[in-house]
Order: sequence, then C-alpha cells, then structure tokens
Amino acid sequence: MGEGNGLIYTALQEAFLTNVKVAFFTAAFISFPFLSIQIWSFVSPGLLKKEKQISLPTLVAIPFLFVLGAAVVYYVISPVAWKFFLSFQTSQADGINITLQAKMNEYLSLMMTFIFAFGLAFQLPVILLLLVKFGILTISQLVSFRKYAIVLSFVFAAIVTPPDPFSQISLALPVIILYEISILVSKFMAKRHNKKE
Repeated sequence: MGEGNGLIYTALQEAFLTNVKVAFFTAAFISFPFLSIQIWSFVSPGLLKKEKQISLPTLVAIPFLFVLGAAVVYYVISPVAWKFFLSFQTSQADGINITLQAKMNEYLSLMMTFIFAFGLAFQLPVILLLLVKFGILTISQLVSFRKYAIVLSFVFAAIVTPPDPFSQISLALPVIILYEISILVSKFMAKRHNKKE
C-alpha cells in the first residue's frame, strides 16, 4: 500500500474474520512442510527405488516453487501493481478528490488470490518435468505446443487474477518463462539420461 493509505473495515466482524483468515493462511503455510514429511514417511516404504528418486525431489520442489512464486508477488509484482492502482487517486483544490479507502477483507483477498495464483503457476515446471519423465509428453511435443501454451497462460491468468490487464500480464509472462525453463531442463535431463545409458 502507498504512504498515507491505511486499511478500513466497514462490517463489525470484518477485522476479526480477517485476522482469522490471516492466521489460517499462516498456519497452512507453516504446517505444509511437516505435512509433506508425514505423507512422504507414509508413502515411501511402498515405492520402488526409481519412484523414490522421482518423488523426493518433487516433494522438495513443490513448496520451494510455491514460496518462490509468493516472493515474486510480494517483492516484484505487488509494489508495481499498487503503484499503478494508486496512480488513479486525484487531489484537486477545487475539484473532486479521489482517494483509496481500502477494506481489510478486500485487500487480503486480493493478496491471497495473487499468492495462490503465482504459487500454482510456479508448479508448472514440476508438472511438465514429471509428464516428460513418465513418457506422457515428449520434448518435441512441448516445443510444438509452445504457441498454444502462450495463449493458455493468458487464459489461466485471466481466470485466476483480478479483471485488469496488468494483473493478467504479470502472471502470464512468468508462466511463459517457466514453460521455456521446463523445456530447457527437460532437454538437459534427457542428455544426462542418454550419457548414463
């Protein structure tokens, strides 16, 4: 938020419920690694050695990429987005003043939407690498699907972000970059696999 722009609440219970939402969000975020360890401890005895080699890096990559997506939102996207949205405020001596009076609940919902959208979008390399690893997709299919992936990334961004072009572009571009990174990593893994054989 910009300087001088505080948060307000208009419903009697809004501040309390917002704090409950923040507590729930924080608890889920902190407990996820412990939950992952418990799931891994339960599942790993039944996995083959090859399956363990795939599953363990995946379980490590998922929370790391989610945190990376949240960090991109907090440190890169949010400051630019808030500066853009706050630029519509006007202060005129003889005209109408337009000032932001942001509600706690709406601000939290917007931030959580951004964080979840980017966190999910940053899982794309894990999903694509697993599909390539299990032979469901090939690298040539990923390369040929590139133009459709660009369109789908903008459609995904339009669905999960607020209905403004800035939010959609700020999510679609990282998804496209992650898709390209997935192709490069898949090629690197294929070369390593061929060398081992």
